[in-house]
Amino acid sequence: MKHIAFFTKLSLIAFTLIITSSTVQAQKDFTKTATKLFEGGSYFQAIESYKVAYSKEKVDSKKAEILYRIGQCYDKIHDLAQAEVWYKKAISANYPEPETILNLADVIKSQQRYDEALEYYKKFDKAKPGDERASRGIESCKLAQEWKDSEPTHKVQNEVLLNSKQVDYSVAFADKKYNTIIFSSSREGASGEDKNAVNGESYSDIWSSTRDNKGKWSTPVSISNVINTADEEGTPTLDGKQSSFFFCRIKARENGTVDSKIYTARKSGKNYTGIVPVKLGPDSFLYSHPAVSDDGTFLVYTSNRTDIEGTKGSMDLFVTTYNKKLRKWSEEATPIKSVNTAQYEAFPYVHPNGDLYFSSDGHIGMGGLDIFVAKKTGERTWGEPVNMRPPINSAGDDLGIVFEGEKQRGYFTSTRDGGRGKDDIYSFFVPAKVFKLEGKITNAKTKEVIEGATIALSGSDGSKYEAKSDGTGFYEFDIIPGTSERYLKEETNYNILVTAPDHLNAKGEESTVGIEGSTVFVHDFALIRFREADGSAGEIKMPEVRYEFNSADLTNEAKDSLDFLYQTLIDNPTLVIELSAHTDSRGSDKYNQALSQRRAKSCVDFLITKGIDARRMQPKGYGESRLIITDAEIAKMATEAESEAAHQKNRRTVFSVIRADFQP
Repeated sequence: MKHIAFFTKLSLIAFTLIITSSTVQAQKDFTKTATKLFEGGSYFQAIESYKVAYSKEKVDSKKAEILYRIGQCYDKIHDLAQAEVWYKKAISANYPEPETILNLADVIKSQQRYDEALEYYKKFDKAKPGDERASRGIESCKLAQEWKDSEPTHKVQNEVLLNSKQVDYSVAFADKKYNTIIFSSSREGASGEDKNAVNGESYSDIWSSTRDNKGKWSTPVSISNVINTADEEGTPTLDGKQSSFFFCRIKARENGTVDSKIYTARKSGKNYTGIVPVKLGPDSFLYSHPAVSDDGTFLVYTSNRTDIEGTKGSMDLFVTTYNKKLRKWSEEATPIKSVNTAQYEAFPYVHPNGDLYFSSDGHIGMGGLDIFVAKKTGERTWGEPVNMRPPINSAGDDLGIVFEGEKQRGYFTSTRDGGRGKDDIYSFFVPAKVFKLEGKITNAKTKEVIEGATIALSGSDGSKYEAKSDGTGFYEFDIIPGTSERYLKEETNYNILVTAPDHLNAKGEESTVGIEGSTVFVHDFALIRFREADGSAGEIKMPEVRYEFNSADLTNEAKDSLDFLYQTLIDNPTLVIELSAHTDSRGSDKYNQALSQRRAKSCVDFLITKGIDARRMQPKGYGESRLIITDAEIAKMATEAESEAAHQKNRRTVFSVIRADFQP
């Protein structure tokens, strides 16, 4: 991230000079004055000084550099449109530094113009071959557009009751019921009277708001005049017991440098006592953005420390532990190598489950700071970070995420378009997935719709529901009548049983387990009718049950075919059937009758071995008395193969329903 719009709240760089306005006016070298302001982090003041310097400067190369510096100043205070204007002016004035092209690409990307930014990253790549920032920018543009076009996993909304026209950021929950929050803000009413030289706003304080039983947040109030001072206070956090309170305080030293420390206090109700700075290392470094673990045993923070081996960037994340015996935090912190880059890592948050969330502009992202999550891999160790993607991340700066305990909802801060102020607080949640089951019930043979069929839905969560098919055969399980709940829940397996008078039952399955988004399941059923409208039973076909010549023994293929009938009897436990076997016309009537009876019985005996009650099956051999294809028709066939196929159709095994009142 090239623009640091919230330096005092971020503490992201070690700006070492804060030049007051009275000192500025004493300078006669306007460019030198502006540069001192810039190097001291006073970008808001530096802009006007650079503009004056530009009007006085005569040398073209120096004028071009001033244009670039003005662009940088606007970039730092997050005025992207103006930053773009001045960077382009610097390029037009032939400012030679390739960084100008890179910075221009960054601010264009941060305005969500990814295709245009991509071209500037390619130009920077040509101007400075081998620089990884070019390849990272090119990849981020491609991924950002892809992520933007994908289905969002979260819902995000601006918390207008919490936000002001100033900077509002870094929420923390301040009670165990998650109905009170504290956050940082430079809104009107802040304790200090001085203006922040970085962005021209007041120094931030920590504020509090409470949510009523209707979900409405109260007007924010300053939490304590003990915590809030004329200096900058921000990024509050508490442990899981809501007793240990941490925050960052930034103040100017008399020598013109900046002191940024993490403080801790004991919280009891609305009172804060025992406020002391946490000694985390040499005072020459900056310490900010505390994130304490739920059990209070370790602390993650942001710092520009270079005295510890393994640091990577200008601001890294470190983790340190609490020594109960000595009652202090260790100064021997460990840089979190799996997440740190050469850029900025800040705003850590330790989830109750141990996962680490943070913001960075050093990993592939949407633009500016993005929020990432690194899964816990061990004690105070985390894996590779994963971008949280839109709508959590945007082309602006996104930071300071916090969750409402284990729930998939919480708050974060963003500079995205559409906010009330420069930095706004947003809430997020994962919307419940919407699942619906619907379908049509028809007759398998006639394709006519079946009205009044019963569709029973049973879930692995123990739920049981029923629906009826309407006059069009349609059924659905959508919203439970009289409620806002839905029949189908997430991560649940469902069994479907369809029943209708004089029809075989039908079964099906659906599952919401592992389904990423809302889904409409369509499951149609074609039911087999076993009793005609006149009350007569109809034969029901099943896979061919074949036998060896002149044999009633079942082959392995025949047994496989009988599995259809077995499953039908299992699915329809009240049916009593006749299992009928037929032969072709070859052989005597008497012989064929006896052979078909033996074949029918062999089927029944097999099903008995699989557990079907013998009382539910009556074997019946019909010999050659019910030919499908007559001998006269077979005699007219042209080839022997056709004739043999016709005889095979006559050698069939079928079943019909005798009654449907068997009591198991």
